[in-house]
Amino acid sequence: MNSAIILAAGISQRMGAVKPLLDWGGQPLVRYDIEQLWEAGADEVIVVLGYRADDVSRQLRGIPCRIMFNPRYQLGRAGSLRIGAKAANRDADRILVQDVDQPRPASFLRTLYEAHNPEADYTIPVHNGRHGHPVVVAGRLREELMRADDAAEGLRGILRAHQDRHTEVDAGDLLDLTFNTPEEYQAARDRFFAAVR
Repeated sequence: MNSAIILAAGISQRMGAVKPLLDWGGQPLVRYDIEQLWEAGADEVIVVLGYRADDVSRQLRGIPCRIMFNPRYQLGRAGSLRIGAKAANRDADRILVQDVDQPRPASFLRTLYEAHNPEADYTIPVHNGRHGHPVVVAGRLREELMRADDAAEGLRGILRAHQDRHTEVDAGDLLDLTFNTPEEYQAARDRFFAAVR
């Protein structure tokens, strides 16, 4: 079973706009992320909201996903990861963890799911020796995700503890496709849609 968690609770302070609601190909970014995950073979999609949760959830009406709320979203991403992991099906074999500002086409997400070796603890994109996101984590690590702590570097700390048992997938130019400012968003959008045409 393929589970997916989208972390979309942050304040997006440097962006100056609500990231999940940014336009991505004519629809809100968070809707794009959800649709691509379903197309990639996810059996459930969990979206963790926080900042402006009502505005974001209104845009998700009619979209199949499970919405969770992180009331302490200001305190860091680990809290959202804990909430998402707790909501994930306990029988999930693979749990894909994606920040809302990491849009990836379904073809790549499907490759990540399919590349995950059942004996690996996680599968991670890589390009030119650098690792990136999103990451597929073995379902057996769900309880570790439920204990993620920002003081222990959240997901990064968990991956570091299991780095001897991971699989890599070449992400090419998609590895750097993330954004925190309006300029980075515009550049990422231009690159992304030029690449997927």
